[in-house]
Amino acid sequence: MKKTDIRRAIRAHKALLSESDRAIGAAAVFDVLENSVAFTLAEKVLMYHSLPDELSTHRFLDKWGNRKRFFLPRVNGVNLEILPYDRSTLRYGSFQIEEPQGCDTVSIDEIDMVVVPGVAFDRTGNRVGRGKGYYDRLLAGCNATKVGVGYDFQLIEDGIEADGHDVTMDIVITQSNYIVVNKKHRQ
Repeated sequence: MKKTDIRRAIRAHKALLSESDRAIGAAAVFDVLENSVAFTLAEKVLMYHSLPDELSTHRFLDKWGNRKRFFLPRVNGVNLEILPYDRSTLRYGSFQIEEPQGCDTVSIDEIDMVVVPGVAFDRTGNRVGRGKGYYDRLLAGCNATKVGVGYDFQLIEDGIEADGHDVTMDIVITQSNYIVVNKKHRQ
């Protein structure tokens, strides 16, 4: 299946989710993440501030915000910058995503774990994003543990055809799946 077809199918499935389904799905995925060795050992975690159609990160950020050093991306042209998470500094930026403000950017090399949103994932860590390549550019050559998160229906069993610039995830978590793709990263 082509990436455009995957995006269309997943978007249609997400449109059918109730608020309750969304909340239950997010709670299940982030319960698994917070109980993983990889998350326990990570000190600096790059999260995403979820859009309405993404697996919600808001409760997770609130829950762990005082115990972990969280960072969020901010769009700068065709790239993502990384800034410390502080709820009070969030402002709507590109694509109507709440982003941190300020100039104290951090290098991806300082991050231990990156929690990555996606339209779809497969069991080999391939990911379909929204199609602009922001995360692929950010994560190219990144040594942090890359964790893709999504609902069960976002796991494509037939596999995803990867392009040369696509960055694979080390771990993929859905409501009922914990898939370790790269065993060098902590489970």
